[in-house]
Amino acid sequence: MEEPREERRADAEERADTPDFDALTDPADLVRGERTRDDFFDAVLGLAAPTTVSDVAERAGHGVDAAREYLEWFEEVGIVTRVSDSPSTYRRNQSYLNWRRVQTLRNEYTTDELLEFLETETDRIDRFVEEHGVSSPDSVSVSEETVDTDRSVKSVWNDLSNWRTAQRHVMLLERALSSERGETADRRPAT
Repeated sequence: MEEPREERRADAEERADTPDFDALTDPADLVRGERTRDDFFDAVLGLAAPTTVSDVAERAGHGVDAAREYLEWFEEVGIVTRVSDSPSTYRRNQSYLNWRRVQTLRNEYTTDELLEFLETETDRIDRFVEEHGVSSPDSVSVSEETVDTDRSVKSVWNDLSNWRTAQRHVMLLERALSSERGETADRRPAT
């Protein structure tokens, strides 16, 4: 993997901290321009399920014709995918957003830094596995864990959420590092 350009590298203070994964895909970096486009971009980032053009228009606070135009453009650049034609429904393309995050990691951190972050996240996962006695947060019953450990539901829920987050971070870091071996992290997904 090529090392990032000097101006793109994290400085010494930034290197002391794990990357802020939530900040890696800044919508302003993906789509720049007028406020209407930003409104639609914010609306599609919030899509959790296939959504009609009129519902996207309502979420963005703009008209259906504008929604159709922006959704077609977002589909063309890979931000959304069309799910159906009648009525037209779209969903957020999480693969595209993950690809953008991987590219940002590759551009801003060195291989050694990415490996260090990967080790930190895998250690986190190992601690969760040891604490809960299962290999996946999906295998943990919140109610049973609450009763068994005398912890609050919120505390258990936060643990499981942090575990899932660590798993997502590992996936992104592994993809960023995979480019060294000529794997698919370089390529933007087709959908």
